[in-house]
Amino acid sequence: MSVTPLQALPVDQLRQRSSTKWRTYPEDVLPLFVAETDFPLAPAITQRLERAVELGDTGYTPPDPGIRSAFVAFARRRFGWDVEPRRVRSTCDVMMGVTEIVRAIIEPGDRVVVTPPVYPPFYDCVPEAGGVVERVPLTHVDGRWELDLAGIEAALADGARVVLLCNPHNPTGTTHAQESLAALAEIAERHGARVVSDEIHAPLTHAPAEFTPFLAASDAAARVGFAVTSASKAFNLAGLKCALMVTASDATTAVVDALPDEVEWRTGLFGALAGVAAFDPASDAWLDALLATLDHNRRLLADLLAAHVPGARYEIPDAGYLAWVDLSELGWGANPAVKILRDAKVALHFGPKFGAEGAGHVRINIGCAPEVLTEAVQRIGTLLAR
Repeated sequence: MSVTPLQALPVDQLRQRSSTKWRTYPEDVLPLFVAETDFPLAPAITQRLERAVELGDTGYTPPDPGIRSAFVAFARRRFGWDVEPRRVRSTCDVMMGVTEIVRAIIEPGDRVVVTPPVYPPFYDCVPEAGGVVERVPLTHVDGRWELDLAGIEAALADGARVVLLCNPHNPTGTTHAQESLAALAEIAERHGARVVSDEIHAPLTHAPAEFTPFLAASDAAARVGFAVTSASKAFNLAGLKCALMVTASDATTAVVDALPDEVEWRTGLFGALAGVAAFDPASDAWLDALLATLDHNRRLLADLLAAHVPGARYEIPDAGYLAWVDLSELGWGANPAVKILRDAKVALHFGPKFGAEGAGHVRINIGCAPEVLTEAVQRIGTLLAR
């Protein structure tokens, strides 16, 4: 059955927003950097928030705002993943959840493995939790990004205590294979380590790729793993502040249950209300329409780069709306987004912020109208002719 793509809002309307994407740069800049999308909210979310405002329902978040059961149903429906509600606890956002879990399972000074190029806050949350970052870059073989399992095992054998996983991976858009995740779990268990998996982009996995929740990858993964996720990326709810910490064993659940009450108190009420509406079956059609739009855009970007920015290297991502593009051959330096912002008036995310492996790269947000994406790449292409 065909799905009608979701239509982005007009740019003049988007410029009335007060969020980071639309308030960081002047109006002559097209913003395709931070992870916000340009679409209207799912109707069920709008209706729920409008009702809350009508009621003045702006108080403290209750002990059970419904987000646990809503996520459990969503995970079963969309991923075929059975989650026990008692093993789900909320907090403010994914990186706060990651930080608090890491803080709880390491001793100060312990090393935590990250897999660059990777989401820049990973480099900040580890020291905030008292750990030290240990870099084990992804490998790139035959056009696929993969975990360096041998490198991770060496790090754990040498004393690292935690692997901070990005699944699906940001910025490459890679969905890690079940076999790779199961192998990672076995390695971690063999060395008495834990895995904390950021799974915020999971709802945006594009067919035929499949998302495998880390905790469902194997029995060992259930024993050693923690997952942290949210509706915020798929449904554009980052400002409302609600994330979920998920476990699958008694030992890991005890860790999350023992976190200070304040960790859960940080959950935003509007975030919880919006998350319940996002995870409801009523929002599935909206999510499917979004996926249709993003699928078109991820392929459109390949065509646009080939036509206007020859020399750019880009592999269509498995998931998400963030495209990782190598512009090294253009000779625009280690951080080509600086030149692109200055001379083409297009704001992209700075590649080096994702680690040394990001030199010469940019990350492009394709969660916009095809016309906006087209104009952005055409502007970048004019730099080659100057």
